[in-house]
Amino acid sequence: MSHGATSDASRAPSAAGTKDQPAGKEQRVTKQRLAVSAALDELADFVSTQELHRILQERGTSVSLATSYRILQSLADEGLVDVLRNADGEVVYRRCAVTGHHHHLLCRNCGKAVEVEAPAVEAWAARIAAEHGFTAVEHTVEIFGLCPECTALNPA
Repeated sequence: MSHGATSDASRAPSAAGTKDQPAGKEQRVTKQRLAVSAALDELADFVSTQELHRILQERGTSVSLATSYRILQSLADEGLVDVLRNADGEVVYRRCAVTGHHHHLLCRNCGKAVEVEAPAVEAWAARIAAEHGFTAVEHTVEIFGLCPECTALNPA
């Protein structure tokens, strides 16, 4: 998955690391960053920057849309959130339960996401990269379909 990062006000070194600060990183922690992080913790599904911004505004949290973008990118760069493009091509974010590299099954109808590990994909990507002399390779795999609930509602 691609990941990205930015922060805001006072600097707080993190030797041991926390959910919002990986070990060995120094990240500025602000009210806005904490609010974005807390909102992501409460959401089960992927959310666009605009949706997250709307949620924050409804809660009375003052975070500009531009700052929301920067914070989400920062969290993604740090590997604290997953980033993907939904079926409409929109970039969406979610705090992931799975640490480490993984992929997603995504429902085209309701947006449900299932995190999956795919060792065969990892081996294939490494082999293809090596065959072509590529190094420092990254990849993203997103599989779109209909979840069991949506399939039951729309039998073919």
